[in-house]
Amino acid sequence: MKTTALAVVAVLALAACGNDKAPVASDQKSDKSPLAEYMGDGFVSSSGGGGFKISMRAGGAQQPTEEDLAKQRKVEDATVTCMKAAGFEYVAVPPEQNAKSKFADAFNLPPDKFAEQYGYGISTIDWSKAGEDDSNPNTKIRAALSPAAQKAYDKALNGPNANGNGAVVIQGGKDGPSSSGEMDLGCRGKAVKQVYGDDSNRNVDFKKFDSLFKDIQALQKRIESDQRVVDATTAWTDCMADAGHSGLKKVDDPRNQIQQQLDALTGNKPPAKNGPPQVSGPPSFDKVDATKLAELRKSEIDLAVTDQKCKAKGYEDAYKKVQYEAEKEFVDQHKSELEAYRDEMANR
Repeated sequence: MKTTALAVVAVLALAACGNDKAPVASDQKSDKSPLAEYMGDGFVSSSGGGGFKISMRAGGAQQPTEEDLAKQRKVEDATVTCMKAAGFEYVAVPPEQNAKSKFADAFNLPPDKFAEQYGYGISTIDWSKAGEDDSNPNTKIRAALSPAAQKAYDKALNGPNANGNGAVVIQGGKDGPSSSGEMDLGCRGKAVKQVYGDDSNRNVDFKKFDSLFKDIQALQKRIESDQRVVDATTAWTDCMADAGHSGLKKVDDPRNQIQQQLDALTGNKPPAKNGPPQVSGPPSFDKVDATKLAELRKSEIDLAVTDQKCKAKGYEDAYKKVQYEAEKEFVDQHKSELEAYRDEMANR
């Protein structure tokens, strides 16, 4: 676990293009593309229209060493001590007992089976609860508290800037999240800092890779504008129209359509393009009209199933062929930059 205290509870995402609100799990392929070999497991170039996305979560995807596990145990023990001082019970969870998302198995399903059960995974999965682990004793401890006590518990554990899902909401202007540069991350953040230190030298300076990311954006546009992909997209559009879904021009239109309808139900407002940086958890479905949500879920699944069938008729194969050809050429031309990025991320 090589990360700063802030990164433990916040998510750093660099979206080269596309909608970053919802997962693109049902369109991902298990085999790595030429570019993903350098960009890591968080790199996605989706034939579903999601575009390129590079994302990293705290701790990364690497298998922890015994040294990592020992430090994580110390973090848990320090969190117990801190929470006790704050007046709350907290049970140290062994790092080997990795919390498993209740939807983890869903993303191992083939694309067509995922679509049949979850659509795109937008309205069908309450992402504010997807990471909950019923076997974690702290989940049960928190659930037994009153609503007011739960808020106090969350504040003590994750700090005053955490929302109900444990994510830190960062809102700040050009000078950063706060004038002092300090943020109270609660017992969890303090424990991480105590065990790992500030570890500021491990922060990745993404600015030096700006040129590489811009070239990746340009690569995505070249793939989408390739005549083979254009023709395949037209065929997909016609297939969707024949199935009763007319007016769709881009392959990410169905996903965006469902997301917009869900936003309307939850009252969620996407951050402004030029607004302040923000890291927050997804909106909960707890207060959403149950009947309308059920209707949206049915609509999403029906749309996703049709979408998958139409893509399988030729779009996916055409996109992948063009993508792999273009990425192979890109890798040959940008090998030194890609190796530098890969090495930087390996040492974070």
